[in-house]
Amino acid sequence: MSDYVEAFTLGNAAILSNVCLLPLYPGLVVMLSARLANPRSRLSTMCLGLAVLAGIVAFMVAIGFVLYQASRAVADILDWLLPAIYGTVFVLGVLMLLGRNPFMRLVRTEAPVLRSPTATAFLYGVFLGPMTLPCTGPLVVSAFVIGGVSGSDALADSLVYFVFYALGFGWPLVVLPVLAAPAQRQITRFLAVHHRVIEVLSGVLLIGIAIYGYWTEVRPST
Repeated sequence: MSDYVEAFTLGNAAILSNVCLLPLYPGLVVMLSARLANPRSRLSTMCLGLAVLAGIVAFMVAIGFVLYQASRAVADILDWLLPAIYGTVFVLGVLMLLGRNPFMRLVRTEAPVLRSPTATAFLYGVFLGPMTLPCTGPLVVSAFVIGGVSGSDALADSLVYFVFYALGFGWPLVVLPVLAAPAQRQITRFLAVHHRVIEVLSGVLLIGIAIYGYWTEVRPST
């Protein structure tokens, strides 16, 4: 499995299984659009969605940079650290299969509201990662720990991993507000009704990534 495909898939799983946030997003963009000069313009709505996506990418790239520096600092013990990381991902996957989210008690972060709708949308994207932890913490944390030790010595490769994760996480949030209201309701209702199925599939995804990572990165060195 390509690291970038893995990152994009994790991003999709994290947002599509987020029943506590995804249904609220179209309303946010509608509210922001109402403050623009031409609130009925689909172009303005798309621009706000892209501003959210830009905020997501900015946050994820910043996280990728920090984790890259951290992985360099612990490079000497990486062989010992990798089993613990993939073990953690495996446990998080099992917890998702059991319907138990250890992050549920976290207090949700709220993005600040500014005078500029575009700036507010961008900050919403920046805060979206922390805001999703109570709902999809296992997927978000797994992406962070895997991306932080993706096995590449190049900073660019590490950052691209998080860009792909951000794109997988953010593209539904750009498309959804542009759709007609009935289509929005149908999609969010479908995701809510099938939330448990999506959660189980996400758990299977994490377990598969953990086993694959252990087999390809940990086993050869033992």
